[in-house]
Amino acid sequence: MAADPVRVLFVCMGNICRSPVAEAVFRHQVREAGLEDRFEIDSAGTSGYHDGDPPDRRSTETAWKRGIKLTGRSRRVTQDDLRTFDYVIAMDAENERELRRVLASSGGAARVHRLREWDPRPEHGDVPDPYYGGARGFDDVHDIVERASAAFLEHVVREHGLRG
Repeated sequence: MAADPVRVLFVCMGNICRSPVAEAVFRHQVREAGLEDRFEIDSAGTSGYHDGDPPDRRSTETAWKRGIKLTGRSRRVTQDDLRTFDYVIAMDAENERELRRVLASSGGAARVHRLREWDPRPEHGDVPDPYYGGARGFDDVHDIVERASAAFLEHVVREHGLRG
């Protein structure tokens, strides 16, 4: 019998820019490592501002240029997510605080972290929100997510003894 998959949820505020990019990039990296059947990967937002919306066009275009396809629709994180997912990865400190608040009332055991905990160049620890910035902000976010996600994947592979 196969082991349960490692469940990873990426979270930003609206689930249209940063977390869909993190979900898609991590999914791509997992696929390239031959570990696709060992993971369940999703994304959500701490707000319901964009419920049901597709990823931001600028995030989608930036990812597409790098061979990554963004899919899915925005949804709000739930208490059940904190009970179901093994890792819940916030894009910034504000969303991490909100996730910890939800975790405390959920009865869940998810490990809540910020993605840049694994970034070799963590700077201030947040993945910046590119929503109100220019195109360069979307490229910067994608660079950060690629780098930090690769290191996070290495961490999970070691921690869980996964092999492709």
